[in-house]
Order: sequence, then C-alpha cells, then structure tokens
Amino acid sequence: MSRFWKIALIVVVVIVVGAVGFRLLHKPAAEDGAQGQHRGQHKGQGQADGDASDKDKDAPPVPVTVEPVVKQDVPVYLTALGTVQALNTVTINPQISGQMLSINFKEGQEVKKGDLLAQIDPRPFQAAYDQATAKQEQDEAQLATAQSTLKRNDALVAKGYVAQLDMDTFRNNVANLVALVAADKAAERAAKVNLDYTRIISPIDGVAGIRNVDPGNVVTTTTAVVTLTQIHPIYVMFTLPEQNLEMVRSAAAAGDPLEVLALDRSDAHTIADDGTLNVVDNQIDTTTGTFKLRSVFQNAKGELWPGQFVNTRLKVRTVKGGLVIPAQAVQRGPDGDYVYLVQQDQTVKMNPVKVAGEVGDSHVMIGSGLALNDLVVTEGQFRLKPGSKVKALKPGEVPAAPTAADVDKAKKNAKQGGGRRGG
Repeated sequence: MSRFWKIALIVVVVIVVGAVGFRLLHKPAAEDGAQGQHRGQHKGQGQADGDASDKDKDAPPVPVTVEPVVKQDVPVYLTALGTVQALNTVTINPQISGQMLSINFKEGQEVKKGDLLAQIDPRPFQAAYDQATAKQEQDEAQLATAQSTLKRNDALVAKGYVAQLDMDTFRNNVANLVALVAADKAAERAAKVNLDYTRIISPIDGVAGIRNVDPGNVVTTTTAVVTLTQIHPIYVMFTLPEQNLEMVRSAAAAGDPLEVLALDRSDAHTIADDGTLNVVDNQIDTTTGTFKLRSVFQNAKGELWPGQFVNTRLKVRTVKGGLVIPAQAVQRGPDGDYVYLVQQDQTVKMNPVKVAGEVGDSHVMIGSGLALNDLVVTEGQFRLKPGSKVKALKPGEVPAAPTAADVDKAKKNAKQGGGRRGG
C-alpha cells in the first residue's frame, strides 16, 4: 500500500471515531432536556387547570328566570280525535208521485219542524178525495133508508103483516150498508192522506242541504228531494284505548255528567265547551283495541258542523292540590325528565321529575321529584350545568346593567387569564 492511501485511511478512521464520540457525549444532555421539557409541560398544564378552576369559581352568576312550584286543583283529561255527527239526518222523499210545483226552502237554510219544504200538484189527489167523500155520502143515505125500513117492518112482524124471512133480509141489508159506509170512510181517509202528502213538510228542526229536484219535474217515492241535518244539539263521536275503559266507567258511575271539550285540529283554541258524555259503547273493537264514546253539545251558535274533525278532551276527574310548574321548565335527558332546581346557595342541580299530566297549554303537573315552593329554572337552562351559580329573576324581569366595578373586575380577570396562557 502506498503512503497516500495509508494517510487517507487514517483520516477516515479519525473522522468516524470523532463522530461517534460526539454523539455519545451529547445524547444524555438531549434526553435531560426532553425530560425537563416534559416536566415543564406537566407543570404548565397543572397551572392551567388551577387557573380554569379559579376562573369557574370567580365566574359571575348566570341570570335565569325562575318560578316556584305551586299547588292547585288539576283536572285530568283523556284526549282523542273526534268526529261531529248530526243528531238526526233525514232524507226527504215524496210519499206520492206527481209533478213538483214549487220548492219552498233555500239551500243551507235552517228550517223548523212543520215548515213547508215543497209542493206537489194536488189536483189528482183532490179529485180522488172528493170522489171518496161523495161515495161515502151516497152509501150513508142508503144506510139511512135501510135502517128506516127495518124499523117500520119490525113493528109489523108481531101483527103478522111482514114475514120473518123478509125481516132477516132487511137486517142483513142494514149490516151490509154499515160495512160499506165504514169502507167508504177508510177510503176517504186514505184519499185525505195522499192529498196531504202533496205538501212536503219538514219532520225535524234542521239545516237544508243542496236540493236534488227542480220545480216542474215529476217525482216518485224514490226521489230524494233534499237532506236535512239537525245540529242543535249535535253529537261528537270519539274513541279511547281500552285501558281507559275502567277509568271512564268509574267516573261516569259517580253520577255527575262528565264534561267534554271540543278543540280545533291544532289544539289552538276551544270550539265548544258545553259537551257532556252521552253514551259509552257496549263493546270493544277487537281490531283496534278501542271503544267508542258519544258526547252531546248544545251547539247553540253552530260552532260544530256534521263531518267536522275535532280534538276532544274528556274530563274524568280532578286532582286536589296538584303540584304545577311551567312546561318549559321540564327538560328531557338520557335518563328521563329533569328540571334545574335552585338551591339555598344559589346554585342549581339537575333534579329528576315525573310528569303526571298537562295543565292547560302552558303548565304540567308533577307526580314526584319536587315539593311546594321549590324554585325551578324556566328560562336560561342552556347556559347552566350542575353547580352553576345563578341570579334568580322573576318572569319578565331583566338583569341589571353591569356597574363600573364589575367591568373593571372583568377586564382584570381577562388580563390575568391572558398572562397565564402566554407563560
């Protein structure tokens, strides 16, 4: 090997040894730095947690609206979808055939029992009645003659002027004419009935629908002239699940009529509030598991209309001294309903409750979980968590504007928080 290559090999070995030595000398220092940095991070995180805890502790109270739990008598309702039905529905058909002379009602008009609805040409029936009357008078005259003859001859039988056989003939003639006169009277009454049928009279109080016949047409006994519906009073039919049957029957057995309300389809307002339960059906529908009920409303102003769909509320009982809170106070969580309850130290906790029923459109009755005069949060729950400090406000009350001291304190806390985050 030449001298040049020997020198080059020595230089390479020196460089490799120096690099390995440098690496070994500086590795502990790097690890110590990393461990120190790690300890520093833990220290900084602990300090940040302490700062966060202090921040929560120093946070101002959250303004919320609260209301106390109150006690009141609460009616218990069963709700269902109902259908309005007319008290009576009558399709008016003529009792005789003939030409329609006139229609004496307006469509949609309220008519009374006994009002004239239409007139059929009475002339053929008047002639038939006159004939029956004349025939009756004729037979009555013959009967009078026969009775007079029988009376005269009856006095001559004892003297032997009239044979007994002739007397039997006279008596049979009188009996025959008596029967004939009776038949004439029946025929006269039948003719009078047909004559009266030319005047179509309303059988009920009701509202006239759209007529099906115009004057001038020939009608028969199968012609439907108009349909009348009685709406004062009126029925509302509805169904309830079979598990409510015993409750309804027990309430009805108490003696007092059960109240029924009719509301619009959106439950926004009450249409009629004077309803009473009329009938509970005598069987349960096995296909739906429900039973029918019928209520009666006076419907004096015509608020309810046949065929209308309404929501019904059947009052079955009244809870004396129920605990009531606004409905918006109740929140729903994974474990059920709860409310934010204000404690003595002006902090809140999540308090489980059981809702027993609705009270009107804005309140609910609480079955368990609260006591009388407990304060529950009704507005501002989204800013709360268990243990949050609150500033209780009455409904409609607005929190006071912050003072200068409050503003300075908030600025100071902000600066201190910023310095800690920067360090």
